[in-house]
Amino acid sequence: MATTLDIRLKKANKIYHEGELVQGVLLINCKSDFQHQGITLTMEGSVNLQLSAKSVGLFEAFYNSIKPIQILHYSVEVSKPGRLPAGRTEMPFELPLKPKGNKTLFETYHGVFVNIQYTVKVEMKRSVLSKDLSKSSEFIVEYKQKSEQSVVKPVPFTITPESLQNIRERSGLPKFVVRGKMDSVNCCISKPLTGEIIVEQCAAPIKSIELQLVRVETCGCAEGYAKDATEIQNIQIAEGDVCRGFTIPIFMIFPRLFTCPTLATSNFKVVNRMKILIKITS
Repeated sequence: MATTLDIRLKKANKIYHEGELVQGVLLINCKSDFQHQGITLTMEGSVNLQLSAKSVGLFEAFYNSIKPIQILHYSVEVSKPGRLPAGRTEMPFELPLKPKGNKTLFETYHGVFVNIQYTVKVEMKRSVLSKDLSKSSEFIVEYKQKSEQSVVKPVPFTITPESLQNIRERSGLPKFVVRGKMDSVNCCISKPLTGEIIVEQCAAPIKSIELQLVRVETCGCAEGYAKDATEIQNIQIAEGDVCRGFTIPIFMIFPRLFTCPTLATSNFKVVNRMKILIKITS
């Protein structure tokens, strides 16, 4: 059996908040005792930015000035050079979850052009004839729940052919009136988005009504910024030619990791938008 290295975090869900201790155990399994040149544990958090294919070449300075933004970094020596016995060896550890300098810890987020990631990595140096061992494990950072709640204010909306934007041939659209409301547009990322929608009038048969959650990521530098919108998820809330005047509930759960609270910094920005897609029979 080859020597194996693993990281086990104390929390099963791997969710931590700023100010907490990231605790866990390093597990080393080996068939026979062996010599090592030191074991180091590193905790890192970084923001990685990239431009979409359509923006490459427009902002050459972006690649020269924007490197991964390091917002968290701790490195400790777990064990000095020595010999480990055969079998299973456990080494407990704990590291404080605090930002680097005057940086800010953002929530974990896996986007398309913006990626915020936190990892714990262990490295074991070995002799020249043996390959060094390493293992990394990602953990999730979330904001603490604040006692102050955002103001919940219902937002009504009306969709008609006249209210649509970026439509070239408006004359080809059937007459329709769709009304509804969102219970709030200031949403907690851990709570569902709710509301209702009513089709009051539609001259053409309806195939389906869908909700589309879209992320809008902006990144760049002083030379310019590139903004790109990508779909996160699409859910169907109605199928077929729905009854006119019938209240259809809106209920969407935000997928964690792929969404995050609205962010705005000097180098990147992330906002979330929702689209209502009403498909009609042509």
